[in-house]
Amino acid sequence: MKLLSENFFARDTVAVARDLLGKVVMVNGCSARVVETEAYKQDKASHAYKKTERSLLMYDTYGYVYVYLIYGMYWCLNFTTEKKGVGAVLIRAVEPLSGIEEMKKRRKEEIIATNLCSGPGKVCMALGIDKRLNGLKIGNEVKLFEDNYLVKEIRKSSRIGIKEAQHLPWRFFVEGNKFVSRG
Repeated sequence: MKLLSENFFARDTVAVARDLLGKVVMVNGCSARVVETEAYKQDKASHAYKKTERSLLMYDTYGYVYVYLIYGMYWCLNFTTEKKGVGAVLIRAVEPLSGIEEMKKRRKEEIIATNLCSGPGKVCMALGIDKRLNGLKIGNEVKLFEDNYLVKEIRKSSRIGIKEAQHLPWRFFVEGNKFVSRG
């Protein structure tokens, strides 16, 4: 498999979110296929709506890992985008490929298909992702690869779990994939 180039992430955030479907993320001895994403630019639901210390990565980089905590307990994995803009793509769900036993231990979960990695907090728990990866360039500890996997049908919808900018259809998922979160 070929590593994704930095230029892949230099593009428009919404395009990157769609194109990440089917790609393989490898981290902490585990690999998984991306099956659900959400795009965040400078809309009201985004951390980048206002420039803060936390959102600086979205302004200053593309092709970097952006990890933050929600609800005081769940880490969320994002990849920064846009060479000439602001953005990041949230990884909402993945399909486990290797290191599944380790993922199950981390999550204390036996049901692989519908519960192991079907939500951004679950993804981070299963893959062992936390704040220590925040700000790292993609390709080092967190790798993303092209794959020969053919995504048959991509669907889009509004993003999940937000109050602002709900009208934006920036959530993308692989239709029929049993690992997609239930939104």
